[in-house]
Amino acid sequence: MSLLSVIVPCYNEEASVALFYEELIKNDPFLKEHEIELELLYIDDGSRDATVEEVKKLRQMDERVHLVSFSRNFGKEAAMFAGMEKSKGDYVVIMDVDLQDPPSLLPKMFEGIWEGYDSVATRRVDRKGEPPIRSFFARMFYRLMKKISKTEMMDGARDYRLMRRQMVDAILSMREYNRFTKGIFGWVGFRTKWLEYENVERARGETKWNFWKLLMYSFDGIMAFSTAPLMISSVMGVIMCLVAFVLIIFIIVRKLIFGDPVSGWPSLVCIILMPSGIQFFCTGILGHYLAKTYMEVKARPIYLVREEL
Repeated sequence: MSLLSVIVPCYNEEASVALFYEELIKNDPFLKEHEIELELLYIDDGSRDATVEEVKKLRQMDERVHLVSFSRNFGKEAAMFAGMEKSKGDYVVIMDVDLQDPPSLLPKMFEGIWEGYDSVATRRVDRKGEPPIRSFFARMFYRLMKKISKTEMMDGARDYRLMRRQMVDAILSMREYNRFTKGIFGWVGFRTKWLEYENVERARGETKWNFWKLLMYSFDGIMAFSTAPLMISSVMGVIMCLVAFVLIIFIIVRKLIFGDPVSGWPSLVCIILMPSGIQFFCTGILGHYLAKTYMEVKARPIYLVREEL
């Protein structure tokens, strides 16, 4: 018998816990037919509602249900890492509890594994139901990452992915504090088959990801898997030096030819303000990289467990 570990990060999802379980166990006949046992790990990311109580109710009904509850909210990245670390399965799949990752795709994903792939990943072919501005910036993010990073990142990629144990162990070996799992999936390599499906809206509840959080998350991804911003700041510094040099020559020549000592004030202000703005921008980029380094050097734990069943 093989073992499938299903990792389900949860944060204030009391309305979806039982519904997800009902949809997942519809795969029981398929799993039994192929001699695959199931363990279901709900990773509670410091929820403030009754998420933990709902999981405990399921635990009383089905011993295959497990709970790992954090001491506070550490974020979805930490929850996924904890789930992989606690999992024991020969196969591991990460799924969202809101049913935007349809459990009905599991049989197709196993077909890819049996074809010899190390993982089967999912991507959305559309973004129906999302605000247009969020969809636009998401597409721009993936286009940018393809250009500035050597790590493979597919547009519309989800965290919904079925993996062999070997790939999971490789991911767990990367114990960095500032995690961007979509990039880590690509960085570790392994043969991956992509499974496309149409976007599915949340079954219940509200998304915890607003535009600002997604924007900050994208910055984390760029800095985790690319040093292009540092190169851009260096290039901008060189360009501004050249511009300043040309303007200095221009001002000297104009002074020698026309005199005009008073009218140089606007050009002086422009010369001062433009390089100053660029300097602050570049300093901000350096500050972000330094902050990430600072957090890594501290070597704090990625998560802390308050309760585990």
